[in-house]
Amino acid sequence: MFRLLRNSKGWLLAVVLLILLVFPRFASGYHTYLMLTFFAYAIILLGLNLLLGYTGLLSFGYALYVGIGAYTATFLMSKFSIMSMEVIIVISIMISAILGSLMGILCVRYVKIYFAMLTLAFSSLFHSLILKTYRISGADEGLHVLRPYLLGFNQTEIPKMEFLAGSFYYYNLAVAVIATFIMWRIVSSHFGLCLKSIRENPEKAKYLGINIIKCREYAFILSSVYGAVGGALLASITGHVDSSVVYWTHSGSLVFMALLGGFQSFFGPLIGAVVYIYLQDTVMSITQYWRIIFGIILAFIVIVAPGGLIGVMEYFMKRFRDIKGAN
Repeated sequence: MFRLLRNSKGWLLAVVLLILLVFPRFASGYHTYLMLTFFAYAIILLGLNLLLGYTGLLSFGYALYVGIGAYTATFLMSKFSIMSMEVIIVISIMISAILGSLMGILCVRYVKIYFAMLTLAFSSLFHSLILKTYRISGADEGLHVLRPYLLGFNQTEIPKMEFLAGSFYYYNLAVAVIATFIMWRIVSSHFGLCLKSIRENPEKAKYLGINIIKCREYAFILSSVYGAVGGALLASITGHVDSSVVYWTHSGSLVFMALLGGFQSFFGPLIGAVVYIYLQDTVMSITQYWRIIFGIILAFIVIVAPGGLIGVMEYFMKRFRDIKGAN
């Protein structure tokens, strides 16, 4: 951690973290709520980008694991009276890891469009299951999510916005920071280098002695765990969960966030998430045809700026350094 802070990027991260720490003190309750959703989506996108950015596997059904975490949190609190957020996160990790390992055995043996379609198929099956079990899942109407206990403390008597902007905000921030640090260590490890080599040239990685299938399976499981943890937090933030959380359009939104920020960078999808959340909120308040605008933005990114916002920033920074060096 201290080694990271020695460079300019490390100091920038420290400044961002400081801003996030004081954000509820200066921002309105509504913007604090939007930032809460960002923390959940940040964790989700860290998992998605492990597949997309580091392993080279595009998933069109990643919302499945978000739904697993969301419904796990809902059922544990409403059906089994398990209110501890820490227990909910652990159980979500266990369930997603088991399902991720079972699905990963099949999915990772295929690449490109076949992998994408397989993940979409599993997500569609889970979505259909939710719709068919209306009495249990609530289907399109959804279920109410109770307020969890944080570190063993019951805070149900605290007003909702005070709870969201107070202890729950910092709880989610802490989980997001821990998840980001763990993922950074993963992608910076020997395992992360193996994933990058598989992404760049699978045949060469195989000749180097890397077990491609096993590495993809481990990445798939880790990715599913991150999706479920983010889903559990997201359900507690919104206070409601329904079938749309696992629908293919939600998976598309997650891929959009990764592309918007730049999936080739570690922090790119996180930037894409916060921009997407605030941009969607702004555009939806202006027009009901916000999807058309987002479609235009997506087409622009794919054609003009495939590196996303991170790529654009790096381009202008490079141009600035070149101009400064020439002078």
